[in-house]
Amino acid sequence: MELTDNKNEVEADTKEGGRHRLLSTGWEIVLIVATILVVGLAVNQLFNFGFFINHVWLDNKYQYALFGLLVPLSFLIFPATEKSSKNKVPWYDIGAAGLMFALLVYFFVNAELIVDSGWEMGAPTQVVVLGIILWALVLEATRRAGGTALFVIVFLISLYPLYADKMPGPISGLSSSMADTISYHALSAESMLGIPMQALANLVIGFLIFGVALTQTGGGTFFINLAFALLGHVRGGPAKVAIFSSGLMGSMSGSVVSNVITTGVLTIPAMRKTGFSRSYAAGVEACASTGGVLMPPIMGSTAFIMAVFLDVPYITIAVAAIIPSVLYYLALFIQIDAFAARNDMPGIPREKLPSVKKTLKEGWHFILVFVLLVVMLVYLKQEVLAPFYATVLLIVINQVFPHTRWNKRGFIDFIIATGKLLAEIGAILVGVGMIVGALSITGMAGTLVNDLIFIAGGNILVLLLMGAITSFIMGIGMTVTAAYIFLAIVLAPALVQGGLNPMAVHLFILYWGMVSFITPPVALGAFAAASIAGASPMKTGFEAMRLGSIIYFVPFFFVLDPALILQGDLSRTAFLFVSAVVGVILIASALQGYLMGIGNLHRHAILGWPIRGFIMFAGLCFATPGGGNIIPFSDIQLAVTAVIFGGSAMLLAYMQNKKHGAQLLA
Repeated sequence: MELTDNKNEVEADTKEGGRHRLLSTGWEIVLIVATILVVGLAVNQLFNFGFFINHVWLDNKYQYALFGLLVPLSFLIFPATEKSSKNKVPWYDIGAAGLMFALLVYFFVNAELIVDSGWEMGAPTQVVVLGIILWALVLEATRRAGGTALFVIVFLISLYPLYADKMPGPISGLSSSMADTISYHALSAESMLGIPMQALANLVIGFLIFGVALTQTGGGTFFINLAFALLGHVRGGPAKVAIFSSGLMGSMSGSVVSNVITTGVLTIPAMRKTGFSRSYAAGVEACASTGGVLMPPIMGSTAFIMAVFLDVPYITIAVAAIIPSVLYYLALFIQIDAFAARNDMPGIPREKLPSVKKTLKEGWHFILVFVLLVVMLVYLKQEVLAPFYATVLLIVINQVFPHTRWNKRGFIDFIIATGKLLAEIGAILVGVGMIVGALSITGMAGTLVNDLIFIAGGNILVLLLMGAITSFIMGIGMTVTAAYIFLAIVLAPALVQGGLNPMAVHLFILYWGMVSFITPPVALGAFAAASIAGASPMKTGFEAMRLGSIIYFVPFFFVLDPALILQGDLSRTAFLFVSAVVGVILIASALQGYLMGIGNLHRHAILGWPIRGFIMFAGLCFATPGGGNIIPFSDIQLAVTAVIFGGSAMLLAYMQNKKHGAQLLA
């Protein structure tokens, strides 16, 4: 089997309809210079080298420098509208980029004066005027990079301090003048330069660069080939390959859509060749890619911002996410296996698959880099520096092999891809920072906590359901990072105040924000996969929603008992993990109508639905932690209930299958 079938064709289609402008050589040089300066500044600041300047800059000076070098590029990279030219940078985009750069040079030069004079709470008139211009430019950059929905939300909330005192009780706050609001946005360490930008400047930037290097050196192809070599021959093999490869690639790249595009161009055609429908194949890829961003060791950029919010090392977040991500992928794997078994879908003959030995021989360095990354994250606690070392090692080894070695154009493409990604993320995070700033200056976050608890009647389960719905809605209208930041300020304190574990609460919000990637009407991950498969976007979205349905339950499991995120006694964690595995297997099997050892669960047209319903209920009982304040049943009571309902349903299904077999023999 030729695993590169259709890849170039699909990639060409993807680029043709992409959001990025095709830059001329002159603008590419601008992008390259800016990217090199950004990486140099980051290395100088984070490694504390002190070259050129003999000292490490103040945080705001460093952030203004990154801000000024990255965000103006969004006017060059992203056209103003879909109808705008994608081959030429118009004069107004050049003017906007130049004006923003000039403004940020001014703020960069005066960074120390801003701090010393307290301008964020009372800036001179001319500085306020410059701040208003910067605010408007940031909004436009956010719109281009993050979309119209995010722009509208950021615009309305950034001006919230102007009308906060006129809003109804639960969402009222302290009002501020336009001058004070703009000063706070542009000059304080709580808004444009707040937590999102701080996370980018101090933690996320290295991992973004590493993700680009991994893609450019062929990491995606290696993981796909390895997955095909190991799993391609088993029943439903190509779909299981998608789980394995997208999980690995997603955990290291941190982006759902780019993960779909990287691995989906190979896995989706392979699934189609073995009998999977277009929508099912696209749904599998969307779910696998979404789960990759929730899977350690790297996860998505939001996880790094979470580390800043919780004030814990990033590795603490990664460790906490291990069991939930395992449960998610286990459910996906069981569903695919059940679907393949029920529909008698074979794997790919071994002779058409890559050799494990050859694949490892050609790509062993990816595993070596992966090991280095894990060692530096887990044992050396160097989460800030680890991705830089991993990137250097990856590129050095890549240049050793003649078949992968970059030429001059290869290096240029790597730098350009890095610059585009950093500019896009920077524009989004600076805009999202204004949400943080608006909520901070109005004091709304503190008052809303008590109001939410009052509305929920003090019932934590009701508050959790409110949180899940809110997170999902926010995930539809905003990027996951923006939704997480908003809810981490507004909702998380209410849940924590209600007695829940802070780590569990923040992961709960992250998981429910990610749900939007596979849930219509937005379902960006599913829609990206549908475009590759040539499937209906909405049909693919609903297929992905069913396949990835365990993601709706897992956050409730670990928030009910933090032992599932390794926050507690290890014996309790082991017990809950085993119980959750059994529960997840039953839930996934019920969803697909096939259970290992029992066979088809829907043999009877009428009895099939109650059989599957009882088995799903049994799975939920096994997976749900008991004995807490929220669930009034003990683990034993839940297990007994599960055995009664699940056991009776399995017995009935077994009898139906045995009867069917006897009829066939007769």
